[in-house]
Amino acid sequence: MSTLRVGFVGLGAMGGSMAGHLHRLGLLFAVSNRTHDKATRFAADHAGVQAFADAGELATHCDVVVSCVTADSDVLTLAEALATHAMPGFVLVDTSTIASTSAKRAAELLRAVGADFIDAPVSGGVEGAKNGKLSVMAGGDAATLDRVRPAIDAFAAKITLMGAVGAGQNTKAVNQVIVAGIAQAVCEGLALGEALGLDAERLLPTLGAGAAANWFMDKRGATMLRDEFAVGFKLQLLHKDLKIVRELAVAAGVNHDIVDLSLANYATLMAEGRGDDDTSGLIRLKRRG
Repeated sequence: MSTLRVGFVGLGAMGGSMAGHLHRLGLLFAVSNRTHDKATRFAADHAGVQAFADAGELATHCDVVVSCVTADSDVLTLAEALATHAMPGFVLVDTSTIASTSAKRAAELLRAVGADFIDAPVSGGVEGAKNGKLSVMAGGDAATLDRVRPAIDAFAAKITLMGAVGAGQNTKAVNQVIVAGIAQAVCEGLALGEALGLDAERLLPTLGAGAAANWFMDKRGATMLRDEFAVGFKLQLLHKDLKIVRELAVAAGVNHDIVDLSLANYATLMAEGRGDDDTSGLIRLKRRG
């Protein structure tokens, strides 16, 4: 049993489940959240966990803090706050999706005080977080990753060190291009199936048994055809991720047609007030022709 004392920052749709897995293994000591009431409720429901209004204070009490927040600025503000309290050997493991340049800046802030940083974005969706089966793409020092691995293992099915700090985020960028492309294809295909009058109860398992099989169709196909769009990753968050991806693609000099199309499509849905729909809400546009 690991003796790590772990803190967790960001108790949203994925973070709450991830923190729960840490508690189940007896590793979670403290939590913090932008909305403090959410942190206090989590602590009340999980014996032995303390809630802190100031996330920076977690560095005083914990060996490692895991974060799952939204924006680059959130991660950098957290890294700066933790650095003011951190002792040598402390580690921040950030599972958010941010730019690799921001991950490198967070590492600089913590390494300046003898602490360290692992960028560890995840893939697997809300289901993966609930089941503790996320794929973790890590960037950082190998020895540091080994030291904090018990904390990541709590919610991961696979942990891969992709390289130095920033490599995890660059891997997640590749992941998001593929995620966006699959969403485009599945939503367009199923919209066509609807228009042709095909029976969804026959169509989905038939497609899933062949070359068209994929995670997104398996998890979201039936729900999107029932117009249920509150089950997964919010489309406004994928839009945020894809803006990061487009900057990388432009700098690398590679094609980014799928990224551009997805950014435009999701921006349209956000303008219609659909930003909280999961990514399968894209089928709304595909149905319009």
